[in-house]
Amino acid sequence: MKEITLEKLHYYELKEIVKSYCVSGLGKALLDKLKPSENIKVVEKRLNETSEGRRLMDASYHMPLEGIFNVMPMIEKVDKGLSLDPDELNMMSDFLRGCRKVKTFIKDKEGYAPTLSAYGENISDLSYIEDEINISIKGNMVDSNASKELKKIRKHIDICEGKIRERLDKFLRNGENKEYIQEFFISQRNGKFTIPIKAAYKNQVLGNIVEASSKGTTVFMEPNVISKYTTELSILKAEESVEEYRILATLTELIYERIRDIKMNIEVISEYDMIWAKAKYSNAINGIKPKLNERGYIKIVQGRYPLIKNGVPLNFEIGKDYRSLVITGPNAGGKTVVLKSIGMMILAVQSGFHIEAKEGTEISVFRNIFVDIGDDQSIENSLSTFSSHVKNLVSIIKESTKSSLLLFDEIGSGTEPNEGAALAIAILEELYKKGCITVATTHYGEIKNFSRQHPDFENAAMEFKKDTLEPLYKLHIGKSGDSNALYISKKMGIPDLIIEKTKQYIEDKNYNYDLVKESKIVKERIDVRKENEYEYKYKVGDRVIFLEKNEAAIVYKEKDKLNNITLLYDGKFIEVNIRRIKLDVKADDLYPEGYDMNQLFVSFKDRKLEHDIERGSKKAIKKLLKQN
Repeated sequence: MKEITLEKLHYYELKEIVKSYCVSGLGKALLDKLKPSENIKVVEKRLNETSEGRRLMDASYHMPLEGIFNVMPMIEKVDKGLSLDPDELNMMSDFLRGCRKVKTFIKDKEGYAPTLSAYGENISDLSYIEDEINISIKGNMVDSNASKELKKIRKHIDICEGKIRERLDKFLRNGENKEYIQEFFISQRNGKFTIPIKAAYKNQVLGNIVEASSKGTTVFMEPNVISKYTTELSILKAEESVEEYRILATLTELIYERIRDIKMNIEVISEYDMIWAKAKYSNAINGIKPKLNERGYIKIVQGRYPLIKNGVPLNFEIGKDYRSLVITGPNAGGKTVVLKSIGMMILAVQSGFHIEAKEGTEISVFRNIFVDIGDDQSIENSLSTFSSHVKNLVSIIKESTKSSLLLFDEIGSGTEPNEGAALAIAILEELYKKGCITVATTHYGEIKNFSRQHPDFENAAMEFKKDTLEPLYKLHIGKSGDSNALYISKKMGIPDLIIEKTKQYIEDKNYNYDLVKESKIVKERIDVRKENEYEYKYKVGDRVIFLEKNEAAIVYKEKDKLNNITLLYDGKFIEVNIRRIKLDVKADDLYPEGYDMNQLFVSFKDRKLEHDIERGSKKAIKKLLKQN
């Protein structure tokens, strides 16, 4: 199955639900790797395993998986030649004990679960390793009884530590030391026996400072009076560590010798954990094992979508009298949920999960399920909604076979309706010729009509209450979707005349092009528009908006025979058609009566020169003569 199919049909969300019933990380890890199988024999085997687990559960048997841990990290450590620590050995002991319990539990259950019972024969009873670990490890440390040598060493350690305490007690009782001592007790710091000494007297006491208090007022010293015994204790501690390591290595070696058997135990227990989780899930949803086939026939009786609690049950059938189904109905009426329910139930079955449905349900095993559901518009790739759908459809058409299930949501949508409907019909027809099982939803009446007339196609509709417009989320196969838009429009007050004319246009496309005679109001509106836009006689000095730039300009010359007008725009004279401008402010409203309009088109520099000449400026006259 393609990854996009598993994601679109929320397959991983379903697996997370089943994983929640696992006891250990072993079963969860196996479920993470699980994918739907296209082999009907594998699917049958998986479903039988779940059914056997369910029968055991229904008979009030409980598989003793508690205490089972994922010991693969420990096995990997052993494989690398490393020794396990006491905690890891304890976990290994618990795992081996759990294996032994499961083997004993399943041994006499052939009547309920013949397949699961056979798996138990592959579990090795390694109780002797379990016993050795339990004798040698107590809590999180190596027990003294693990070996005679360790017991002897620890006895000497106890004697040595007793002598150290005896000497330190004597040190504490000595009156000469009283003023040096901060508190009269013996404490162990960093594995050494110490006495709390006042920091001010640390040089008065012979010994080594092991640690100081946070405030610095106290130092913890190892007095020299015990130096002989501390050296002896260090040697004994080293001997203890060596012996402990030897014991841990020996126990690890026992595991290494049977590592292949332990790995097999891990595989079997992982399977049991996963199968038991499937059985628990089946029990929780009151699931069934459906009948299987490979011919594309699907019949779902009262099936429910796993991700919706208390959803409306689905009755669905395809692959017998028809191989393509077109579903119509109102928005938010449940069409997409129908597609996802069908797809998810098939993925669940091909993974060995029971489904929530009634007896009589039959599921076909498909090699591939292709989906085109949802909006995959990509801003990064500059693909529109329609383009992304077409890109997906190209891949589906290329890869689909007679062993493919195709689920299309709003096929052909995202473009002009006539083209979209025609394209969708052509695609459905091509996929039908390839022998695919196809379920498609649509709003297009053309697709619905095509499906009604094709002998191997069938229509279906999502139902809703007409009085309240409330969706019922029920699929009715063999029925075309009603014209809900017209019903809603009529209910909201659209006149019957318009509703009937709409129905007529839907049927025969015979549109009414009769022109309405212009009323007085319409004619007046047209005249006003003409006056405003084209018939106004622009005058010199009018301020207008140059539409191309959306900026202001001044009329320099009035309209000529070609309806062109000259403007002063951005310091330049340009000629434009009057359709490219609109009036902003009339000249009469901008300038006082008798204003010399020529001044508008003379630059400030020229006006200053003319003024200077009029007042007799020699500089201005000289400049004028120079220009001539």
